[in-house]
Amino acid sequence: MTTVSIPAGWPATEQEARAVQDELRAEVVLDEPGPRPGTGRVTGVDVAYDDERDVVAAAAVVLDAASLDVVAEATAVGRISFPYVPGLLAFREIPTVLAALDALPCPPGLVVCDGYGLAHPRRFGLACHLGVLTGLPTIGVAKNPFTFTYDDPDAARGSSSPLLAGDEEVGRALRTRAGVKPVFVSVGHRVDLENACAHTLALTPRFRLPETTRRADALCRQALREATSGP
Repeated sequence: MTTVSIPAGWPATEQEARAVQDELRAEVVLDEPGPRPGTGRVTGVDVAYDDERDVVAAAAVVLDAASLDVVAEATAVGRISFPYVPGLLAFREIPTVLAALDALPCPPGLVVCDGYGLAHPRRFGLACHLGVLTGLPTIGVAKNPFTFTYDDPDAARGSSSPLLAGDEEVGRALRTRAGVKPVFVSVGHRVDLENACAHTLALTPRFRLPETTRRADALCRQALREATSGP
């Protein structure tokens, strides 16, 4: 497990954080299809918090994209680096997530975030932010639609409908299990939306959420328990 300090110069106010989003948003790459689903490696990242102890734990779990077997995993623990502000959650998570990714013994391939990419009020959610900082292809797969609207997809697995901000499509509501609430997929960096949805379906053979998210969620919770269980 890697221990992380808050980076020097890290934004401390909402104004500073929004300025960083505005600066980095121009670097998001939207015209690449991304890696082919079911090939190479795919990595899930997730975080868990203990706000009372001011601790955040991040996990990165690398899966073989074809078999979904775990190839490698790493964790990092640090102080919470930003207050809770909707739309700025990436600033609470990125230092420890980057440390977990850096601790992996192999390249991560596509990175799947438990959250948003372009489906974000400022079109720069965690998946975009992480993609720009690392140069890796990234997507966001969220459990709820945030502030956006959508029509319920057909009941069959694989059905989808646009996730809309007014008339702008910022992602898709995607049915990963027949008759079960959809997940909400958005582009992060260097992947197009069709491919992001295809990856999400490839990662959900049995459950609503991607295997990447399920494995990273379990591992970061374990890392948080270990980090906060001492005297």
